[in-house]
Amino acid sequence: MITQPLGALAGNALSSHVIVPPRMEHQVAPRQIKMPVKVDSDTEAEEIVSQRKRPESGRYLLQVDRQTKGSYKTSEAAQSAALEIKTEYPIVQVSIYDSVDNSHRVVELPGAAS
Repeated sequence: MITQPLGALAGNALSSHVIVPPRMEHQVAPRQIKMPVKVDSDTEAEEIVSQRKRPESGRYLLQVDRQTKGSYKTSEAAQSAALEIKTEYPIVQVSIYDSVDNSHRVVELPGAAS
C-alpha cells in the first residue's frame, strides 16, 4: 500500500496520511468475431433491384400517382392493367406513359367523364 500526505486538505499536515490502494489493471478477454459462412451458389446471385432502375424495358409504363409500377409491350395490356387498378382504387391517378412518343395518357373509368 502507498501512503500519501493529504497536505492542506486534511487541515492537520503533521500526521495525516491517506492510504491509497494500488490500482489494479483489469484485462478483458478479446472478443472473437464469428463471420457468417458464405455459400457459393449461382442461384442466390440475383441482381439487386434499385429504385433508380427502370422496372422493365417495355414501351408503355404504367404510373400510379406519378410512380411507375409496371411496364408493358403493348398499349392494350397497359390499358387493361390501368383499368383494373382504377376500378379497385378510383381515388388514385392512373396514367400510361409512352416512352417512345414521350406522351402521357390519363386513364379514367368508363362512364366517369369529368
